[in-house]
Amino acid sequence: MPPILLRPALLALLAMAPVVQAHATDTGGHYPLTLDNCGTQVTIDAPPQRAVSIGQNTTEILLSLGLADRMAASAVWISDVPEALKAANDRVPRLSSTIPGFESVLGQKPDLVAAQFEIDVGPQGRIARREQFTSLGVPTYISPTDCVGRVYGGSSNADGARTQAFDMALVYREIEELADIFDVSERGNALVETLREREAHAVSKAAGIPKDLSMVWWFSSAQLSGDAWVAGTLGAPGYIMKTLGARNIIDSRDEWPAVSWERIAALDPDVIVLGEMTRRNFPADDINQKIAFLENDPVTREMSAVKHHRFIVLDAQVMNPTLRTVTGLETVAEGLSAMGLTESSAPKETP
Repeated sequence: MPPILLRPALLALLAMAPVVQAHATDTGGHYPLTLDNCGTQVTIDAPPQRAVSIGQNTTEILLSLGLADRMAASAVWISDVPEALKAANDRVPRLSSTIPGFESVLGQKPDLVAAQFEIDVGPQGRIARREQFTSLGVPTYISPTDCVGRVYGGSSNADGARTQAFDMALVYREIEELADIFDVSERGNALVETLREREAHAVSKAAGIPKDLSMVWWFSSAQLSGDAWVAGTLGAPGYIMKTLGARNIIDSRDEWPAVSWERIAALDPDVIVLGEMTRRNFPADDINQKIAFLENDPVTREMSAVKHHRFIVLDAQVMNPTLRTVTGLETVAEGLSAMGLTESSAPKETP
């Protein structure tokens, strides 16, 4: 039996909310706008016209809100943009697929820098600290998904840990706040409503999965046979598993703890979710190498999920807290159904 490899590309194309075309709005009385963002008071004096987005999720939210014409550049990408957003994204210059320099961001003359990760524009400041931008008159916005209930110290790697479980409400908050910043709140409300409807439909599709169905989510590894970066309990994968009624075999508050394959094999998950990405920082970024390793390594090939080819392939971007987490919810629900593990996929009894 060939592996069940369910990719979200088609689902994303069919389910992604249509991009709203930008048009002039009456901004009278809306500005100045002040909001509390990740513990910082941010004031926006006018609708941004040259925003720089750092982080794929932030970029995709702005594109989904029909704001490509108000974006000066983007940076930090993990995978390809969804087909439904490609035309809009093609109009936005890409500074870098990885972390851009402070000078290159400033060279775009931004009137807003919106970042997905606090580690890029925050206390750690891989690009710069917020106050460096503020001192130059550039307001910054950081995704609530990365600063609410998340800390970067005290974890096993640079991805940080969570003190409280991620919830899609944080993504909806980000959409609504960015829409408010650009004075397109109606678009934000429409996008959130669409995503909520998709969530509800995915949950109904996955009804009736086995009570103790166990999973592990493999993002990548520095070395294929070394420790795997797998999903902790409280991130986006944890939200998807909890929403669908599945159990994570890894009990960790770290966002992506490094776990040995011996430990994973001993816990023997029923289903393995594999991250697929276009970046190639490590051999395990390649989905084909992931699968070849699982099927041939003397430890991993004995796991029941490998023996029964119970793999679900997800774009790695949906494994992070993003608006595409909903696509991940849909794809996992579809995968469990295809494996015969849901009520809707169970054989019907003949009367």
